[in-house]
Amino acid sequence: MPSTSGRSARGAGGGSVVTVRVPKMAELVVAQLRRQIIRGELQEGDALPSESELMTRYGVSRPTLREAFRVLESESLISVRRGAHGGARVHTPSRRVAAKYASFMLEYRGVTLRDVYEARVALEVPGVGELARTRTRADLAALLDSLNRHAAAEEEDSRLAIMLHGEFHTLVIQRAGNGTLLLLSEMLQDIIDLGNVSLHADAEITGEQARAAAVRTHRRLYDHIVARDISGAESLWRRHLDESMGYLLGENAAMTVSDLFD
Repeated sequence: MPSTSGRSARGAGGGSVVTVRVPKMAELVVAQLRRQIIRGELQEGDALPSESELMTRYGVSRPTLREAFRVLESESLISVRRGAHGGARVHTPSRRVAAKYASFMLEYRGVTLRDVYEARVALEVPGVGELARTRTRADLAALLDSLNRHAAAEEEDSRLAIMLHGEFHTLVIQRAGNGTLLLLSEMLQDIIDLGNVSLHADAEITGEQARAAAVRTHRRLYDHIVARDISGAESLWRRHLDESMGYLLGENAAMTVSDLFD
């Protein structure tokens, strides 16, 4: 198959030139393997076939195949170990990787940590209202389990507690039922979790009183959801998120997102 970067064709009557880009063979291999991973045909930890088998399957040379591997490695979809016992293993798409790449765009656009927190408010407040409206017994059981694990962690491990705090926020959006908003929320929450740990690495992460207050607020939200109190849930959550933003960011509101990944 041709590996040229493009072809040109002149329209009837000498019209404008249309350039059609022909994908390189390595890109075609990447596209097929990526599709298999995303569709779940290849699972986390699966070993890809040997290089010789893949070369035969796709009709490509070893350099072309290795170029495809480099692209997939850059996307964190495979890892390659060289040597006699090496090979390529599959990694399913990670929201942490997505958050890291998103941070590059946010940094390019001058986005600050405050912007990320404000975006979380815009996503989560309607989400808790929707969950209060549609919640099921299974939703309530999942929320209560998360609350109980969070409360137990507060007494033993403050770093684990703050991660479980974030888990509850993500769980609320997950149970609200919109997959696109869930992905966005997970990406934002990963950035926020990393920021919380990074900004408070040498101190008690949020302070005992603040952490206890957060647990109480989460339980109050649970009560609103149980009662299907949409306005109460949204009002409480907006206050909680606004207060958390001010407390956790402090003087770091202007810090850029990608600083967290340095």
